[in-house]
Amino acid sequence: MKQKIFVISLLLFSLISCKKEFNFFQKENSSNLPNYGNVDLDDVFTKEDSQLENKDSVLYNLKSYYENVWEKGDLSGGILVAKGDKILFENYRGFARENNQVPIDKNVPLHVASISKTLTSMAVLKLVEAHKINIHQKITDFFPKFPYPEVEVFHLLSHRSGLPKYEYFIEKLGVKPRQKYFTNSEILQILIQYKPDLSRNTNTGFEYCNTNFALLALIVEKVTNTNFPNAMQQIVFKPLKMNHTFIFQPKDSLTAAQSFYYRGNRLYPTDKLDWIYGDKNCYTTPRDLFNFSKAMFSEKFLRKSLKDSIFTPYSNERPGVNNYGLGFRMKVFDNGKKLTYHNGWWHGTNSSFTHLLDSKVTIIAIGNKFSGRIYSALALSGLFEDFPIEREKFNKTMKVEKDSLKNDAEDSSE
Repeated sequence: MKQKIFVISLLLFSLISCKKEFNFFQKENSSNLPNYGNVDLDDVFTKEDSQLENKDSVLYNLKSYYENVWEKGDLSGGILVAKGDKILFENYRGFARENNQVPIDKNVPLHVASISKTLTSMAVLKLVEAHKINIHQKITDFFPKFPYPEVEVFHLLSHRSGLPKYEYFIEKLGVKPRQKYFTNSEILQILIQYKPDLSRNTNTGFEYCNTNFALLALIVEKVTNTNFPNAMQQIVFKPLKMNHTFIFQPKDSLTAAQSFYYRGNRLYPTDKLDWIYGDKNCYTTPRDLFNFSKAMFSEKFLRKSLKDSIFTPYSNERPGVNNYGLGFRMKVFDNGKKLTYHNGWWHGTNSSFTHLLDSKVTIIAIGNKFSGRIYSALALSGLFEDFPIEREKFNKTMKVEKDSLKNDAEDSSE
């Protein structure tokens, strides 16, 4: 009898153990690609990280800014400002589809244009961390016929490749897409076939260029043996619970948010370059992008050396405030403070993503009705850190009349 009880107990124990083991593996990310699944978004910040001493003043300024710039400016999109993991201000207005369809809210993905570069770069760096890519690896290792032998992955990430801009050399060469829209693979093939001149010698200076990140997307595909939209889901979006985020594909044309001209509700037309991804074509929400920002504050996001390299300035040939790291813009001020961010522009889309390293503040603004006013969100950084130039811009922004907000050339660009 005792022996039967022992056997039954042993079987029950085994079944329970198997069930626990099964549930454990079910919870794991099913991807076989390196990803950010080890980042616990609920355990990134300390209580102090989310506290704000002058909270009442900041909240008043944020509310006034939204009323003055967004509501009076008739912007369409969403804005979110957070410190640590606490959202200080969030609001949405406008529509995602023509004829006032799909009101924009926290769950409606919008095109963030060149902010896509920050996400592409993190997928690449995760592959570097996994030793699937070497950051100084030549592009010819991936594409042997690539006609620029000096260009490395690092040069693409930092915009130091000297490669010509695809939006320009396509027009200069008079090349037509095989179908209605160009693809990333076609951009590579045009470079191989026509060998357009470098814009400048490789690694001699910074030059912002969409070609760099279109090629990085192809490298991700080559290394992972999966298409870029799926690779981004596995490496970045799903692990960071960016549940409303995706890379645009042709199948999304009928449902993805559209972009509009500033006046009225006139739809911005599509373009033959609209299917190229890596440099653009990430659709996301302020909440999802906030998850990404939170993760970048985590010590488990990347090993320290790689994480530090993201926010290291590499374009130091000429002294100045503006600089670029790996997929991130930055302003390095004389007082030693560093403002890290990225803007986006594509047709009717404008966006701004600010990730403040010291104060652990995130500022996100995404608009789908063309307006340079979106970029004024960067000036909100002056409410949280000692950025005198941004504070001055903020004060100026709050005084302007409707339709008179002006951005300098740098702020109104990608």
